[in-house]
Amino acid sequence: MNEYVPGLAGVPATKSNISSIDGEKGILAYRGYDIAELAANSTFEETALLLLNGELPTSKELESFDRQLRGERRVKYNVREIMKYLPPSGRPMEMLQTAISSLGMFYGGDDILTDAYEEEDTYFIHSMSVKIIARMATIVAMWEHVRNGYDPIEPRSDLTHAENFLYMMKGCDPDPLEVRIMDACLVLHAEHTINASTFTAMVTGSTLAMPFLVIAAAIGALAGPLHGGANQRVVEMLDEIGRPENVEDWLDMRLADKEVIWGMGHREYKTKDPRATVLQKLMADYAEKKGNLSPMFETALALEEACEKVLGVKGVYPNVDYYSGILYTEMGLPADQFTPIFAVARIAGWMAHWREQLDNNRIFRPTQIYTGAAPRAYVPIDKR
Repeated sequence: MNEYVPGLAGVPATKSNISSIDGEKGILAYRGYDIAELAANSTFEETALLLLNGELPTSKELESFDRQLRGERRVKYNVREIMKYLPPSGRPMEMLQTAISSLGMFYGGDDILTDAYEEEDTYFIHSMSVKIIARMATIVAMWEHVRNGYDPIEPRSDLTHAENFLYMMKGCDPDPLEVRIMDACLVLHAEHTINASTFTAMVTGSTLAMPFLVIAAAIGALAGPLHGGANQRVVEMLDEIGRPENVEDWLDMRLADKEVIWGMGHREYKTKDPRATVLQKLMADYAEKKGNLSPMFETALALEEACEKVLGVKGVYPNVDYYSGILYTEMGLPADQFTPIFAVARIAGWMAHWREQLDNNRIFRPTQIYTGAAPRAYVPIDKR
C-alpha cells in the first residue's frame, strides 16, 4: 500500500481482542462487554483485570489482584524527592511523565523482556502491570499536595482503588457517591481501542523498551489537547459561556469563526459517545443529591441541545470529555488534574495493549512517501 493517509485514519495497524467500537450505533465494548453495563456493575479493579486477562475474573482471582494492587500503592521516597524539586506551576502531565519514567530506576530490577516471549516474561509483564496501575494513581494524588508545599498523604490499603485515590487527593474520607462516580469514570476511561496514546504505547513497546518508558511515552501522547486534554478545555469553554441563556449567541459566533466546540464530535462515533451518556446520568444523579443543578451543568445541557440542532446532521455529538470535566469540577478536583486522572484510568488499557503487542511482537516500522529534493551534489559553503 503506497497511498498516504493523513493520521493513518482508518488504516488497521494491529489485530486486537481487547475492545471494539460500533461508531454508527454508539457502542463501546471491553472484551465484548458493553461499557454501560461495566460502568453500572463493575469496578475499576475488575475492569482492569478483564482488560489484562481477557475474561471477567472469579471472586478469588479478583481478590488476589485487588490485594496485589493495594500492596503496590506506595512509592519510594526518592520519587517524592524528585517531585519536590519540580516547579509547582508546572503542568501535571509533565510531572507525571517525569515521575513514571523515574520509577524504572527504582523498580526496574534485572528482568528484561525476551524477543521470543518466554514464560518468565508472563510473570514480569503481570508484575509490572500491577505496579504501574497502582502507582499511577498514587503519583497523581501525591502531586496535588507536593505542588502546594505539603507532604503527600500516604496511601491506605483498606480502601478500594477509587476510594484511596480520592482520599489521597482530598485528605479525608471520600463521599460514597463521589467514590461510585470516580469508580465509574475510571471504568469509562480505561480503554478505547487504538487511539493516539495507546498506539504510542504499542510502538514503544514493540522495541522491547521497559514498561515505565512505554507508559511515559503514552503519557506524552495523552497530554495533548486533541486527546486527553480536551475535558479541561470543555470546562474553560463552559465558564466562558457563563449561563444557559448565553448559549445560542455564543454558539453562533463560534461556528461563524469556525472554532472548535470542545467536547463535541469524535472520529469513531456518528452518534453520542456512549461514555458521555453514562457520565451525563452520573452528573444528574450527583446534582439530585446536592439538591440543585450547577450552572455549568445547566449550560452544558443547553449547549448540547443547541449543538444537536446544527451539528447533529453531521454526526457531531458529545464525546467522553464533554461531561467528565464537569463531574470532576463539581467534586472539587482541579482542572489541570483532569488529564492525569484520565491517565489513572487509561493505564489499564495501555498495559493490556502492551501485553497483547508482546504476545506476537514485531517492531513497528512504517514507510513514507518522500516529497523532498531530487538527488543533488553538495555545495561548499563559500559557493552558496
